[in-house]
Amino acid sequence: MRKPLYQAKAEFFKALAHPARIRVLELLSVREHSVGEMLPEVGLEAAHLSQQLAVLRKMNLVVTRKEGSTVYYSLVSPHVAELLAVARRILTEVLAIQVELLDDLRAAQTMAH
Repeated sequence: MRKPLYQAKAEFFKALAHPARIRVLELLSVREHSVGEMLPEVGLEAAHLSQQLAVLRKMNLVVTRKEGSTVYYSLVSPHVAELLAVARRILTEVLAIQVELLDDLRAAQTMAH
């Protein structure tokens, strides 16, 4: 029996639900990186970064290529970078609304005093 699409989507977003995985995808949105290049940018120990990369590989969000002893990671699709850009726009809009609300609350508090 096939898994419902909404369940597959939930699993997809669950794979994104870790700050280190998001950071890795942001880095790979710019260009491919080796693990060594990502380590200082992500701020994890090598073993933990490898675990996070394994999750992204399992969900088919990243692919690897080997050059000598170095493994390079890249996004499986430019749509992953687009998704991150859309998430940034949504967060920007949500935060702008929250700032407006905070300003309104502060203005109301000032008028109450």
